[in-house]
Amino acid sequence: MAALCESFTLCGLGPSGGVGLGGGLLALEPGPDPDHVLLTDRGRTATLFKVSDQKPLGCWSVKHGQIITCPVVCNFETHEYIAVQDDKVLRIWKNKDINLDKVFKATLSADVYRIHSLSNGGPVVLFKGGGIRTLDVLLEAPQQEIENIISDEVIKWSEAFTEGQQPVLIFATEKDGDFFVYVQKLKMDSLHKYKLEQQELSKPLSFTAYIKNQMITLLCLYSNDAVYKVLIPLQQNTEDEEQILSKSLLLNLSVSGSVLKGTSFVVLDKDHIAVLGSLAASGEESKECLTIWNTKFQTLQISKELPLGTSGQLWCYEEKFFFTHGKVLTVIMYKCETSSLAAAVGKLKDSQTPDVSSFVNWNTLGDEELVVSFQSQQSVALKSESKMTLRSKRNAVAKVQPDTVSVGQLLLNLKDAPTTVFEDELRQLMSKAQMPDFQATIGCVITALINRCKTNPKYYPRSFLLQIVQTRDLSYSLCPDLMAVALEKKDVHLLQICLQRFPDIPEEITYACLKVFLSISEAYLQRVDVNLESVICYIDIEFNNKEVKTEIVENGFNAEREQDIWDTKITKETHLTADGEFCPVGPQKAALLNAVLHSAYSETFLLPHLKNLPAQQAVLFLRYLYYLYVKCSEKINTTLPGIRSPTINQIMDWMCLLLDAHFTVMVMLPEAKQLLSNLHKFVRAQVRFYSELNKIEGSLRELQRLNHQKDPHTYSIEVLELI
Repeated sequence: MAALCESFTLCGLGPSGGVGLGGGLLALEPGPDPDHVLLTDRGRTATLFKVSDQKPLGCWSVKHGQIITCPVVCNFETHEYIAVQDDKVLRIWKNKDINLDKVFKATLSADVYRIHSLSNGGPVVLFKGGGIRTLDVLLEAPQQEIENIISDEVIKWSEAFTEGQQPVLIFATEKDGDFFVYVQKLKMDSLHKYKLEQQELSKPLSFTAYIKNQMITLLCLYSNDAVYKVLIPLQQNTEDEEQILSKSLLLNLSVSGSVLKGTSFVVLDKDHIAVLGSLAASGEESKECLTIWNTKFQTLQISKELPLGTSGQLWCYEEKFFFTHGKVLTVIMYKCETSSLAAAVGKLKDSQTPDVSSFVNWNTLGDEELVVSFQSQQSVALKSESKMTLRSKRNAVAKVQPDTVSVGQLLLNLKDAPTTVFEDELRQLMSKAQMPDFQATIGCVITALINRCKTNPKYYPRSFLLQIVQTRDLSYSLCPDLMAVALEKKDVHLLQICLQRFPDIPEEITYACLKVFLSISEAYLQRVDVNLESVICYIDIEFNNKEVKTEIVENGFNAEREQDIWDTKITKETHLTADGEFCPVGPQKAALLNAVLHSAYSETFLLPHLKNLPAQQAVLFLRYLYYLYVKCSEKINTTLPGIRSPTINQIMDWMCLLLDAHFTVMVMLPEAKQLLSNLHKFVRAQVRFYSELNKIEGSLRELQRLNHQKDPHTYSIEVLELI
């Protein structure tokens, strides 16, 4: 029995998709973690995604004019990424690398067809001429000669396996309508060539294979809407003459008069395959769909229509399908169970709902779906302590049973309960100890609260949500609607806590929080509760909410000396305000902005959003960053006091990012001119100061060396001149 479960969008594929996939998707490969995938576009870019969060973790591109010519793969032994640029140039890098021009580069002597990465045997490189090398051997001498095995044949497909600690590579070629299969065992350096038995009026469109018990099972999808099976034993005697492989019919892709024109397929288990293609009955328009077939009983198990169209490519990793649907990359989870005749014909009673506990998209689950989801997640049902009678809109009584009740069913029963009952039951639910899938339960509780907020705009359990976020280890992906509702309600305290505690907030939400924080008035913020622990140690506040002026001694910077040197005519009052002595925002707004500075982000994905920040807000934010920069420079260790205070690196990164996004606008704004001028002077003074320190660095080291040579018990006075 097979079933399709939850589906969601991983990323966009158009020019606005934000991950560099505007040229279309070339391939999808597994990443260094089971929850990671590597996407390679038909152009210059490779992107690493975390599937469960639908969040990009890294993006790398080659220069304009260059092109990535085969799928980027991960070396599972070293956690490095390997790409082939312009057929012959190898690029190898790690997560921390940003610029591919500065990573390892090796030019090879022959064109590469594909790189296959094995979890045990390392990467294997297949060249277009049929030559094969492991990556380690290839890197020892990148210009080594690569033999040409297949002459005029063209490689159509390849795959690699590990059998008994031995890498095995299989690839199929085509020449003048004939198809050939090559099997190479790398350690034994044995290569076998086979010819595929011809099929009248049809040819293979797609291949896949798996290996078991020293036997390769090659499956071929033919243009006559059938899947054939070919068995190739690994243990073969060396023979010079070419062997012909016979094939047997595995599956006809037709059901009830409809025929599936398949474009690609994958093996799910020994009894199931998935096929992507167009299903059409005679006289009807064809519809693209994803199907799962039972090869044991020759039946179609399930079909999902894809009205927006696909590229014809299908990938499958970790019980998830990946395929393009319209202008997005879609992920669908599936489940396959042991085949039985009853299940194959759809007569088996569904005694157990599909288990989707590995990933639950709380944003798309409705009330009824919550029940199904948590029936699969909770292996131990909860015993309710409440016997209170709940009245629905229809005045029907739904009593919470004292015996076993699933979490999803309990939440559904509470859907129409009064607010006090609703929140009390949720608190009791969270207080249950030793509960399986506890994090998933908390996520569902938050979803239930948010759903009630949406249906009843007057309802907003601010204190309850704050309590959950502050006391539980949550993430954005577990409750994605939470911050959206907090933004709508302008609940800045909840947003502040989420920014501090959630490790996976999308850049779009981070930008939305920044915009809200900058737009809210200081008068409003003085009336709300905000955690000031990140600012209270370096912003002194009087009762009239104005900062107390304190004398500033900046590292290597004397404002009066700088003014004399550059002959600037700035009044003392302007200098005091613009140079950062007074904080341009109140303490509440400063604390909120500090939470944004602490949030994780990728510059590639944040910069497009930051360009939409209104000019006045951008100038205000830059003034605050400049103020922090000056404050950090007062300290010898360039560290601000307090809890969760921004670091000098965070301040500098955000300042550079903001200037990149708005430099042209700021240059033209009169109110930003003085700020940019003062920022320029301050940075220049810092550079001059550190240059002077560098000049005496050698003398200081020599002094330290001399001190080590002295007898510590001997008293002496010496005069050293630093020239």
